[in-house]
Amino acid sequence: MTFSSASKARSQPTHFILPDLVSHCDFPLSYHPDGDAVAAESVRWLDEGCPELSAKARTALYGLQAGELTAYCYPACTTERLRVVSDFMNYLFHLDNISDGMMHKGTEELSDVVMNALWFPDRYMPTAGQPAAEASAGRMAREYWSRCIQDAKPGPQARFKETLELFFEAVHQQARDRDAGIILDLEPYISVRRDTSGCKPVFDLIEYSMDIDLPEFVVEHPIIKALNQGANDLVTDIFSYNVEQSRGDTHNMIAILMNIRGLDLQSAVDHVGELCKQTIDVFIENREKIPSFGPDLDRDVAMYVQGLQDWIVGSLHWSFMTKRYFGTAGAEIKRHRVVKLLSRKGGDHPQSAQNHHDPEPPSPSEPSRPHQKEGKGAFGLLSLLSFVPAFGLFALGMPSFLRIFNRSKYAGIFTR
Repeated sequence: MTFSSASKARSQPTHFILPDLVSHCDFPLSYHPDGDAVAAESVRWLDEGCPELSAKARTALYGLQAGELTAYCYPACTTERLRVVSDFMNYLFHLDNISDGMMHKGTEELSDVVMNALWFPDRYMPTAGQPAAEASAGRMAREYWSRCIQDAKPGPQARFKETLELFFEAVHQQARDRDAGIILDLEPYISVRRDTSGCKPVFDLIEYSMDIDLPEFVVEHPIIKALNQGANDLVTDIFSYNVEQSRGDTHNMIAILMNIRGLDLQSAVDHVGELCKQTIDVFIENREKIPSFGPDLDRDVAMYVQGLQDWIVGSLHWSFMTKRYFGTAGAEIKRHRVVKLLSRKGGDHPQSAQNHHDPEPPSPSEPSRPHQKEGKGAFGLLSLLSFVPAFGLFALGMPSFLRIFNRSKYAGIFTR
């Protein structure tokens, strides 16, 4: 090894430290009493409905624990509705997996198949260019959607179809960028990632799960929109970064801060972590600002906002349980917060944007609450899922915080 290559190796990080999000939030965590049984039924439903899955994909499906995530995020609904939502959660992760690596044309074809099932839930009606035999992705979408619309109210139905369409549009954009080898800058990344997260349709299912139908003037109220956006922004890239960097995926906030903004790895992680904490704080502030819409609507709004809160804490908690991000080491990583970097394909550690010194690991401490399901009652905790960058939350349309590089230059990047 030459001196220059040895110096380069020394400049590359071997690990990073997660922000201490667990201790920052006291939201209660609950678990649906029938969660385990429904989770087992739901994962079998997807397994049996997708015979084309490889053995590796099947193993990953059972390690994902999407049904358990659903039980944490929708703990108060009926068992029947929990099953429908759980099926969609398993299905959404399946879509995310099969769209990863697809070229733009492939994602368009996938979108056509899935949306066809939602618009024609009674039977397969292939449009121009679609095969005579329906693909499993369309068949499974039609199967869960036909059950959902049996008792879903009109508002959530319409919003679900609209936001799932937005999900596919963002996936198309991501595929176009991947085809062209483009690493997005901050502003366009935020716009795309808020839809590729898949949070918008699953938040629509909060209404379905609780059998409510919020009027459009409530959904569009600035405070309700801010709460919705805050919950979406708290589904962060931090937990997925290690797996994504190992396969060279640059569609991640941390990678953008390193490649475009010049931060080293730990600085990028710390920066996103601080934004997460601020967003939690502003979510709590906005929760106290919800206006009254009248007694009946206030009850429905309270259930919806509780659903958003359950999503924040439930998805965070689940991130250390699923094998999707940390393999079997989730409980240990939750305790000490040190994540060892996986080697990239080709055997190298990722190159930090600047000369890097590994951070000192924090002293291990007991987690503030156990993350195993034995404690299925309510208890305080925060942990995060792993999609979207965590960012600006707005109260009445005004940024409550913006600490990202140049305040005047980036003061509008969290608006749509």
